[in-house]
Amino acid sequence: MKLLHVHKLHGVVELAKGMARELGVSVLIAKLINEYAYEGSSLIYTTEPGRVRVAVRLRPRNAEDLLSDADFADCVELQPELKRLKLKKNNWSSESYRFDEVFSESASQRRVYEVVAKPVVESVLAGYNGTIMAYGQTGTGKTYTLGRLGKDDASERGIMVRAMEDIIANTSPASDSVKISYLQVLKLVLCSPFSLLVEKINIPIVEEPKTGEVTLPGAVVVKIQDLDHFLQLLQTGEANRHAANTKMNTESSRSHAILMVHVQRAVHEEEETNALFQEKDSIKGLCKGHSIPTVRKSKLLIVDLAGSERLDKSGSEGHLVEEAKFINLSLSSLGKCINALAENSSHIPIRDSKLTRLLRDSFGGSARTSLIITIGPSSRHHAETTSTIMFGQRAMKVLNMVKLKEEFDYESLCRKLENHVEHLTAEIDRQQKLRDNDRIEMERNLSVCQKSFADAERSLVTRSEFLEKENARLEMELKGVLNELNRLKDRNNFMHDEVARLEMNLDHSKQYQLESSTYQKVLADTTQMYEKKIAELTKQIEEEQSHSKSAEEQVDLMKKLLSDHQKSMQQYQTENSKYQKALLDTTQMYEKKIAELIQQLKDGHARFESVEEELGMTKKLIGDHQKLSQIREENKIDELWVKLQESHQLLEKTVNALDSLKEKCNILLTDKSTLMEELNAVRENLLLEEKQRKAVEIELLKLKKLVPENGDDLADKKSCMKENMAKPLGLHNSNQSRETISVQRATIAKICEEVGLEKILQLLMSEDIDVQIHAVKVVANLAAEDINQERIVEEGGLDALLMLLQSSQNTTILRVASGAIANLAMNELNQSLIMSKGGARLLANTACKADDPQTLRMVAGAIANLCGNEKLHVMLREDGGIKTLLGMGRSGNGDVVAQVARGIANFAKCESRGVIQGHRRGCSVLMEDGVLAWLISNSCSASASTRRHIELALCHLAQNEDNTEDFISSGGVKELTHISVESTREDIRNLAKTILKLNPSFKAEIHGKQL
Repeated sequence: MKLLHVHKLHGVVELAKGMARELGVSVLIAKLINEYAYEGSSLIYTTEPGRVRVAVRLRPRNAEDLLSDADFADCVELQPELKRLKLKKNNWSSESYRFDEVFSESASQRRVYEVVAKPVVESVLAGYNGTIMAYGQTGTGKTYTLGRLGKDDASERGIMVRAMEDIIANTSPASDSVKISYLQVLKLVLCSPFSLLVEKINIPIVEEPKTGEVTLPGAVVVKIQDLDHFLQLLQTGEANRHAANTKMNTESSRSHAILMVHVQRAVHEEEETNALFQEKDSIKGLCKGHSIPTVRKSKLLIVDLAGSERLDKSGSEGHLVEEAKFINLSLSSLGKCINALAENSSHIPIRDSKLTRLLRDSFGGSARTSLIITIGPSSRHHAETTSTIMFGQRAMKVLNMVKLKEEFDYESLCRKLENHVEHLTAEIDRQQKLRDNDRIEMERNLSVCQKSFADAERSLVTRSEFLEKENARLEMELKGVLNELNRLKDRNNFMHDEVARLEMNLDHSKQYQLESSTYQKVLADTTQMYEKKIAELTKQIEEEQSHSKSAEEQVDLMKKLLSDHQKSMQQYQTENSKYQKALLDTTQMYEKKIAELIQQLKDGHARFESVEEELGMTKKLIGDHQKLSQIREENKIDELWVKLQESHQLLEKTVNALDSLKEKCNILLTDKSTLMEELNAVRENLLLEEKQRKAVEIELLKLKKLVPENGDDLADKKSCMKENMAKPLGLHNSNQSRETISVQRATIAKICEEVGLEKILQLLMSEDIDVQIHAVKVVANLAAEDINQERIVEEGGLDALLMLLQSSQNTTILRVASGAIANLAMNELNQSLIMSKGGARLLANTACKADDPQTLRMVAGAIANLCGNEKLHVMLREDGGIKTLLGMGRSGNGDVVAQVARGIANFAKCESRGVIQGHRRGCSVLMEDGVLAWLISNSCSASASTRRHIELALCHLAQNEDNTEDFISSGGVKELTHISVESTREDIRNLAKTILKLNPSFKAEIHGKQL
């Protein structure tokens, strides 16, 4: 094939040289083209040494192994971290072998590929030959490792599929080529299982004498399009591959399968030969950018060897016996070659079998080879396992000289040169056509010139006769021109009068402008008055909501004033429309007159131009007639020329006057547009004021209507500080949907954006109770979100809420304000601020004067959140927070009791943590307030949440050994025992059991009661 391309290249080069000579290229450049075409016809090799890498993979025990070897240990012990394998001879003796990698039975297909095959695939993509081979006893997983398709589970794909996936992903269909052949060696016959017809043909193996490369002329080679195409081909090959059912394996491969992948990749490198072709511009199109392309050709062999077997173990009969003989024969030949290579023998028996001939390049050749040997754990096959391991050990001693093979792509170069030859041929044809067209055009132009010369000669004779007659006619027309100039002078005087009248109209326009400015001033005063009233109204709305009625009356008054103003605006617009109509009529009249003047001016210009043309012709005639006429005729022409100049000057004056009229008209139009813009600006200001007034009304309505009427619709919160403060403090009804809550939150957020948080907080101090209720509901909803809490505190919202607790007597305000403070108390920084501002004392006072269970629940929730901060315990107890909490616990309401239990659990947990960490000692302060008795009396609560918090509180109090006597005397030990057995939470049960186990007093108390 290479020779064919070289001969074809010779012909193309000769044709290119002929084209170059035809275009005038020198013999030297043609010689360069010749050298360029034939440079470097040999292959390029880069060699480096590389040992055969061997990995071992252990198959998991199958059902037969579990049944047969149930009483025997495995004969193999793996040490993957040391990359070693121990082969046990008996119970007291074993041998250790080291491999490049050791895979246990749990190793994934992906890891096997990454370690064994991927380095070989990468070297194949870089231009080196590569081989991946699996060797081992039948039934140890060779085909699973190499040829698994993984249709149902991609993680089970074998090395063949994964290797092709990487090759296709790293090659370009435009410049690279990937082809495969799938072969099997069956009974020493080499065939292709791609189709049933080809399967019967024995494919010959041919070795090239010079390079020693092995080729298969009869093998089916298929170009791969994508991975799906390859999977279809591989499935076809695996389906046609010979397999049989034996005692060792239900699908035993009866042939050696070889997947040959041919990869050809283009090498993109700039050649130094381009510099030789820059000598002359005439050959740049032929040679520039056409360096000799280089390609890298590599081959990947993935070999799935048939497993060695013993007839007494496999139970083969009939033709299977013959197949087993041929399999063992070919594997024996391969083993001999490996032994010879490992021992550096002078003779390598490569030609003993077709398998060894195909693998000639893989062992001791130029390919990068990875071998994976598969073994089983069963002691019944100790001999086969030993043989496989020794085969791998000998293969590790084989050294290959890995070669990078590059060669010139003569086929691509030939195509490029043929394209250039076609381009040169087309260029020659184009230039020949251009020369023919130029010759025809020149002949046609010559005939046209000759014809035009004769016509010009005839026209000159006719023109001279005509000029003689025209001379007499011009003398008569000059008199008519003088009369026309006199008429234009009279017209100019009329235009002066018209300009005076326009100036008078301009004065009237200025007077109207003064009147319009007066109107604008009045309108500005009215606008300022409206702005002042709107500002006063807005201030009244922000300061006191109670004055809403008076604000509405003022709004009505504003509406009335605005309607009156709109009526006056309509009157002004009517008068303005009348003025605009009059101005439009005046403008149209002026435009008509100006158009007439412009038309007259154009006529005068046209006449003047005709006179100038006639005068030029007259001058030419006079010049010709001077030789024949007398001197007195020259004097007459000079007089006519002077008169003509005077008329021209008069015409220029007329044009200047007309331009001045145009400028004055433009000034009037500008004044008109200015007045219109001012009127539009006034109209827009009025509309803007109306929109602002409506916006103020809408904000007022939103504060009254859009704020949710149910003040209990606050978002549930979870404490971000303590792990036992996870009780949601929601103020919403249990049956309200989350979608409704999200809509209400969005509404509140929108109101906050439009009105502003500062204005909402100001409304908390309003004298109107309804306004205060709506405002505190908005603040409570905002406080339910963590993102809003910092802003509320910074804007003084916490102070305002505490002030409401202190001053307000309204039950709704106290309930919602307590809930808002409970939500703010979720944050540790806010807790310190609440305590420093006397928040605990205010909450305690609120609980004393409130009878509403919902208000008590909010207050208890706020104090429970404060109990989760150990730093605040002393202050909280001094302010009466703990006593208030216990007092609310006696209310009997389930929700209130749950919050009280949560607060006590938080307090006890902080104390127990301090005891464990060693910075707190002594009996718990809760014991002094009678908390233990309350916990024991409420431990049988119906609420699961309440029971959980009470159980946690008891466990945390019991962790402090100083509380032991109180627990024994009050019956707390019995309750702890009950918790350790019957608590619904496993962590609480374990905690109670641990406490009872570690406290000797508790153990003695339990033991005494049992006796």
